[in-house]
Amino acid sequence: MAMNVVMKEKKVVNYKSCFDVIGPVMIGPSSSHTAGALAIGVVANKLLQGLPKKVVVKYYESFAETHKGHGTDFAIIAGVLGFATDDSRVPNSIKIAKSQGIDIAFVEEAGDSPAGHPNTADIYLENDQRSIRVVGISVGGGLIKVKHIEIDGFSLKLEGSLPILIAISEKLNLELELGRIFKTYNVEINDSQNLKKDGKYLYAYNLESKLSNEAHQELNNLKDIANIIIL
Repeated sequence: MAMNVVMKEKKVVNYKSCFDVIGPVMIGPSSSHTAGALAIGVVANKLLQGLPKKVVVKYYESFAETHKGHGTDFAIIAGVLGFATDDSRVPNSIKIAKSQGIDIAFVEEAGDSPAGHPNTADIYLENDQRSIRVVGISVGGGLIKVKHIEIDGFSLKLEGSLPILIAISEKLNLELELGRIFKTYNVEINDSQNLKKDGKYLYAYNLESKLSNEAHQELNNLKDIANIIIL
């Protein structure tokens, strides 16, 4: 596997408004243990691009100690199902998932978090099409960071906050097309990585801010040549 890292580096500011500190409108009880956990589940949902047949959630440190009492379990599964933080179904997400035949396991891991943060969840999903793994941390106010992703045979280490754009393709020139779209719509990149394995290319970009609707549409036009995932 070849890897070229860092097209551009910038200091990332996690809190960009007072709403980031307060947290999102949500089903409680905690912005870090509930809303943040749900956001990690949403990342897993977007990576799998469908409902799983199997879910394994490994917890570390604070998450391992308090996940049952703080609603972290139902929050993560709600995210895996694609629910929003204020969806009334959030507290019943585990029951809903099991009614759809989804096998769920929660594991309390001993020892330090591999991501170096007390609120760490390591989520594995699989269905008939693919399997994915994501390691995320909840940093407060409903915000998260994605530290590690495994998808389509690629293993990707990350440092920045969301949003993150991932593009997977067999086309070598995809990077040029992505660069054109970024330039056209003034998309600022904090850092980037590209990986190659078995004739496939993965491009990952940590973005400074959310993409415009126009940029989203342009990226959607690439769906015939690339799997575009926006986290």
